[in-house]
Amino acid sequence: MTKTPGRSARDSVWLEGRTRRGGRGGQPSGLDRERITEVSVRLLDAEGLAKFSMRRLAGELNVTAMSLYWYVDTKDDLLELALDAAFGELRLPDPGDEREDWREQLRALAADYRALLVRHPWLSPLAGRYLNIGPNSLAFSRVVQRVVRRAGLPAHGVMGAIAAVFQFVYGYGTIESHFSARIESTGLSPEEYFEQAMTLASEDPGTAEVIAESKELMAARGGDTVAEMLERDFTFALDLLIAGIEAMVARG
Repeated sequence: MTKTPGRSARDSVWLEGRTRRGGRGGQPSGLDRERITEVSVRLLDAEGLAKFSMRRLAGELNVTAMSLYWYVDTKDDLLELALDAAFGELRLPDPGDEREDWREQLRALAADYRALLVRHPWLSPLAGRYLNIGPNSLAFSRVVQRVVRRAGLPAHGVMGAIAAVFQFVYGYGTIESHFSARIESTGLSPEEYFEQAMTLASEDPGTAEVIAESKELMAARGGDTVAEMLERDFTFALDLLIAGIEAMVARG
């Protein structure tokens, strides 16, 4: 059985030979890659990944779809550019500043990444689809590595520690973004939605027992709003991971 070839490791807008669009005679005036990327991000935020298309983007820019191909080869190129542009929103600490605690720098990076995932729900499915080798993504990765190395882990444990923290953040932020989108679609506030969902689940024979068992734990975590509950869970889980890094360093 013959398999249809997909995108390979060579298929990235950031690799040599793939970033030379533009700068030729005849391309549309008033258009450049930065402008195209900016509008792509705005459309993705407003309409989502499923509705994004070259035709829709061209309409927003008031040009023909063919005009876009002066600057990118494919729709995938546009999505890679948008992905890296989003990573450019992350605030990066100075990992070489010895006055700063690596733990606080790691907490700040994790919190900012979580907020990015929630702010741009389309980002999480793209993060695993592409190589993530754009300049902003690489800058983020470099700072994360340098911050975690300051914890004192042996070299063979650094990438595992990064995976533990940032795959947790990726999962938490992705689910939170889906949850936020569902709430928004109902027209309810997060608190109204949560109360309605908990009431219905408590009254249903199939779920009432589980809800009753977890009620004490949910009350113990505190928080008057959904945002506060999410924040407390995230902060505690992140503290556990940082404590795990410290324990591995102490184990030596």
